[in-house]
Amino acid sequence: MTTSESCTWCQETVGRGEGHRAREEPGARSAVFCRLEHVVPWAMQGARWEEGHPDTAPPGEQSLKKTCARCGQALADEHVTLVRHRGEHRIPDAFCSVDHLAEWANAGGRYGRPA
Repeated sequence: MTTSESCTWCQETVGRGEGHRAREEPGARSAVFCRLEHVVPWAMQGARWEEGHPDTAPPGEQSLKKTCARCGQALADEHVTLVRHRGEHRIPDAFCSVDHLAEWANAGGRYGRPA
């Protein structure tokens, strides 16, 4: 397993215990961000995914909610996950679309204003 990756948006190095990892579910496409703010321009310019899955798995599947963190609707089989890496901790959120991921990030993420 690699110890660092590059930010999908700005190409800065993102260490294993840092940043945010997004991926499509189900699927084999992912994105890595050094800062939550980089999700917004990435989504606005077409959400260019990379092949493969970075280390995004939360500690247990039960820790991932089954509703969109932005709108609260139940997730379909196809959705997007975003996992914040903070040291050894993994903090997951899920979204019904890339648009809702970008809106959530633009609003300040978990601690921003509600939809």
